[in-house]
Amino acid sequence: MIVRLSTDPPAQVAGLEKRFGTELALAGVDLRLERGEILALLGPNGAGKTTLIGIMLGLRRADAGLARLFGRDPREPSSRAGIGAVLQDVSFPGTLRPSEIVDLVAAHYPDPAGRDELLDRFGLTSVARRQAGGLSGGQRRRLAVALAFAGRPRTVFLDEPSAGLDLESRRTLWDAIRDFARGGGSVLLTTHHLDEAEALASRVAVIRKGQIAAEGTVDEIRRQAAQTLGLAGAEPSLEEAFLHLTGEGART
Repeated sequence: MIVRLSTDPPAQVAGLEKRFGTELALAGVDLRLERGEILALLGPNGAGKTTLIGIMLGLRRADAGLARLFGRDPREPSSRAGIGAVLQDVSFPGTLRPSEIVDLVAAHYPDPAGRDELLDRFGLTSVARRQAGGLSGGQRRRLAVALAFAGRPRTVFLDEPSAGLDLESRRTLWDAIRDFARGGGSVLLTTHHLDEAEALASRVAVIRKGQIAAEGTVDEIRRQAAQTLGLAGAEPSLEEAFLHLTGEGART
């Protein structure tokens, strides 16, 4: 899959702050998504992952700081033309069929991917004529991911894309993400599956209480945790590093 490139980074934020009432959801976040990379954003529930993605997609307004898509304000529709996204909560009209839903979304793009190509890539061919209301949770999730690629995007934002998927479906999703990145596309994904981050991510950012606690490759994250834990001769697993960096280990 060949992806059109841009001279600006696909996405970046600097000094990003967001409040909900008295709660500070994002506290000075700096993050940059590079071309051709898979960036995994890891953090416990409530850490600010979904809020950050919402601002990067222009769905929320930041209280302070800068957000850019391809060098432009993400609230401008033209800046979002080169992206695809899967949000946590996705629903479809119950009487429409996956083939019809793909056609509907693809019609919004000047050069969409082929319907049959998308349905086949995400294992939906056998249910293409079934009404969306009769799809399983995993099938609906695969359809949501397929739609993120309908417009041949340069960058995709995937918020918990494998939630509810069985092992085979997860592997299919991983292959699609890898192929997209190999073609020059950029991916920002959130996941609670640390094995998914290890399998896919060229870089990891760990967010805790609205701040980036650590950033780097999986090995670099493990080394950072080892240094702060005072470990010598043995590095922690990514799970152990994550629990330490987010403070979640103290709760278990």
